[in-house]
Amino acid sequence: MKKIIFLICILSTISFKAQSIIGAWETFTTSKNGEEIKNVVIFTEAYQVLTTYNAKTGKFIHTQGGKWKLDNDIMTENLEFNSNNSELIGVETSFKVIITKNKIKVLTQNIELNRIDNGKPGELQGAWLMSGRIKDGKTQLRDTSRPRKTMKILSGTRFQWIAYNTETKQFMGTGGGTYTTIDGKYTENIEFFSKDNTKVGLSLDFNYELTDGNWNHTGFSSKGAPIHEIWSIRKN
Repeated sequence: MKKIIFLICILSTISFKAQSIIGAWETFTTSKNGEEIKNVVIFTEAYQVLTTYNAKTGKFIHTQGGKWKLDNDIMTENLEFNSNNSELIGVETSFKVIITKNKIKVLTQNIELNRIDNGKPGELQGAWLMSGRIKDGKTQLRDTSRPRKTMKILSGTRFQWIAYNTETKQFMGTGGGTYTTIDGKYTENIEFFSKDNTKVGLSLDFNYELTDGNWNHTGFSSKGAPIHEIWSIRKN
């Protein structure tokens, strides 16, 4: 009986640590040119993304992410995308971390991240895959299991979308920043955009509705084109 109770305590601790890391985290560094660099990590229940960009101009530098898991104090990641090095895709790496309420310390890299949010308020918190579009009144569905993916990861206050291909290891683009969800309005405030730095600083307003587990996203793109996207919560 004592062994069973001890095992339950261990599993509860692991589960608590895994849950406590969910949300958004940040750290700042200084480049060789003296520029302030911002690093943001978003953790959902099974997926994470790390992005680096200029804190003042929003100039995009790097992003990577994929699946993660935590076993006691060992974090293991398996990358699905990496904007700088495609050879790391599919490679599993593990490293030691110390997680407290408001900090994550990555011991092997001497990195300390500070908490931005804990996944709240986050009505849209989680990892989503684009699963369809509605155009000219016609629904065009996507197979989310295919290698070509557009994923959007949201914490309680941060969002990021990433387009990539796990088979070819190609990275197509990304963008992100902060967001709010108020009275059916979803607003994105762009802090970085890999394809077009002139989009940094824009705020885009959309309508959103959750129906049968799907997120219907309607409004106008950063180019001014009307969009109606369907996103499904990622399950695998």
